[in-house]
Formats: sequence, structure tokens, C-alpha cells
Amino acid sequence: MMFMITSGKELTDREREILMQIVRLYILKATPIGSRTLAKYLEGILNLSPASIRNVMADLEELEYITHPHTSAGRVPTDKGYRFYVDSINNYIRITEEEIIKVKENLSNSDSNTVLRDASKILGMLSKYLGIVKIPKITECKVIKLDIIKLSSNRILVVLALDSNSVRTISLEANFEIEEKHINQINQYINERISNKTIKFIKENFKDLISDIQSDDVPLLRLFTESLDEIFSDKSQEQILVAGTQNLLQYPEFESKERIKSIIELIENQDIVIHLLDEYEKPGNVKVLIGREMNTDLLEDYALVVSTYQLGSSYGSIGLIGPKRMNYPKMISIVKAVSTALSTT
Repeated sequence: MMFMITSGKELTDREREILMQIVRLYILKATPIGSRTLAKYLEGILNLSPASIRNVMADLEELEYITHPHTSAGRVPTDKGYRFYVDSINNYIRITEEEIIKVKENLSNSDSNTVLRDASKILGMLSKYLGIVKIPKITECKVIKLDIIKLSSNRILVVLALDSNSVRTISLEANFEIEEKHINQINQYINERISNKTIKFIKENFKDLISDIQSDDVPLLRLFTESLDEIFSDKSQEQILVAGTQNLLQYPEFESKERIKSIIELIENQDIVIHLLDEYEKPGNVKVLIGREMNTDLLEDYALVVSTYQLGSSYGSIGLIGPKRMNYPKMISIVKAVSTALSTT
């Protein structure tokens, strides 16, 4: 999903330069940008007087690229102004080699149970914003191997090794006595039929996969068949990992009680974030959504930088949320670096 600049008027080089500078300075200063400030920063580029710059700013405001808060003489970017800036970026500020090495080392040293949580923490640490990782849906993962382990005379443990470097376990109770020799036979039989297939496919086609044996005649296989939903359920799976909530509190945009409340609401209403990230679970470049582009009042004051990562055959989303006044080039670079490192762990 790409957002194009839809103003009816093509900006002149002068308007474009002034708009880009307003966005850059506002990102840096967090205060409305006046014509005198702009004139100083544009010396040697445009050499315009404050009066000339004010005229251009008036035109940009009429085109809804900038606005002025309250009675301030300075201007701030609108969502449309930020979008123009992001779409006009030709190169990105790379994070340092030291930061890239740190990302790779941290994720490569993480085990399968913590790597995604560690990725969200790294995102939050590098960006100083809210780091977010959406966990791949278990139904999209392929089963590498299944093991059935006898716990007692009537209980077994089913262990699923998935191609997302994760392991899922579930215990099942039978109403009959389980024999060890049957476990080994059924274990091998099931593995031959489900190995390297997605959980979704297995759930939908399991009866066909075992059609050469009547499960009613094999109690342990029948138990497995009757417990498919329990074995392959993703209801208990955590959907999203968030780190760096405290980071947002340091920005002037979120100093008021109302804005602090909005941060709490954002964390508590993760379904909104999940819905947004669901749109970006296919491989592609980093996407940027700004303010109202996210179509929810809760995120009107934020920007989202999001990309995908791949673990085995499944995809997840990774990104960060911060104020619209963010260093977009560097944030895009951070998301790219963590996404790439996560996909190669």
C-alpha cells in the first residue's frame, strides 16, 4: 500500500525546498518554524528574504502541506507535508556499523523462545520509540518433526518442531492404556504424512493424510485425530510483542495527561495495531503510515514504520511507532536492519 502525493498542483523547486526544510527543522526542534528561522537555514541555497519565505509558506499552507498552531507565527507540517517529505527521500541514513553488528549478535545469540521479544527490545532501544513485533501465525508454519512422548499410562506429550525455529507442546489424556510400542509406530506414521506441511494444511486434510488406516481401529491415532484443534490451536499464542513504552514519554508531544492517556490506550488496544500490521505480512519494502493514513483516532498523533520478516515459511511484521515528528530516514534504516537480521537468524 503506497501513498501518493495527490495535490492538484505540482510544487515548484522553491516550494519543495522550503517544505522539506520546514519538516526537517520541525523534526529537529519540535517547535513551529518561522520565516526568519527558515531564511537563516536556507542561506546559500535560496537566499530568500523572510518576507519572500512567508509568501511561499502561505501558499504551502493553502495547499495543506503545513499549518500554524493557534496564534503562532511559525508553521508545522501536516500529515500531507510529512507524506511529501517521506516520498521525496532519496537516500536513508544508515545506522552505524557498530549498531548493525550489535543487532546481528543479539539476535543470533537469542534462542527460539526469545528472539522475537529481543527483536522488539532492540527496535525500541535503537529508535527510542515503541518497538513492535507481530508473531507469525502458527497456522502458516510448517511442521519439521512431531514427537510423541509417554508421560504416564494414559497421558502423552505431543512436541511439534516448526520451521519458524519454535517448538509447541501439548499434553493429551487418553481413556485407555497407552503402550510404548504403539507410540513409536504412530509417531513414525504421522511424521511420514505431515512433515514439511503447514499446520493449516494438516488441520484441513488430516483425515485424507491418514486414509490408508482407519483411526477407529487404532486408539492412539484416534486420540490424535480427535485432538487436532487442541494440538494445532493458536488461541493461546501471543500475537504481538511491544517494547519501549517509556520511550514515548520523553517527547514533548506526549507531555500532557491526555497524551499520556493516549499512549496507555494504544498499548491496551493492541488489536488496532495488529490490524494495521496484518496488512504488511507479505514480503516487501519498508512502509510508512502517517497520522490519519492509519484510519483510527487512536493513532492520529503517531507514525508507523513497518516491514516484514521471515522465519521458515511464515511471515510476520516488524516496526516501530513514534510521534509524526520522527527522523524517518533513520527509522526506516533501523527497521530494515532488524528485519534483515531477524530473517537470517
